[in-house]
Amino acid sequence: QVLLVESGGGLVQAGGSLRLSCAASRLTFSFYVMGWFRQAPGKEREFVASIASTGGSTAYADSVKGRFSISRDNAKKSVYLQMNSLKPEDTAVYYCAAKLTSGSEIYLRPQDFGSWGQGTQVTVSS
Repeated sequence: QVLLVESGGGLVQAGGSLRLSCAASRLTFSFYVMGWFRQAPGKEREFVASIASTGGSTAYADSVKGRFSISRDNAKKSVYLQMNSLKPEDTAVYYCAAKLTSGSEIYLRPQDFGSWGQGTQVTVSS
């Protein structure tokens, strides 16, 4: 069973930065598309960013383009989300997700991902 553990969340002022990490285990990491999603209170879980298994392709939600950057280190079995210019509306629980793939596709929908971490809270104060 795939295990994903997020870290790096916290409280930050608007305009600040955070870097989230997700450590994966019990999987052949290079065979997985990785994604970051977030869920604010009373809202549905939404796509933030995704990265192909090779790291060659990435995708971002329009709301975070130009501010967030996703990356991965297959040797360390880890995926990262660098978040800059944070806004109060970025406040949410952030989840790491993994999907087994045979190619270089990008996936964006929560239902496409079969494995999830427990989440890490990000709070941006105004």
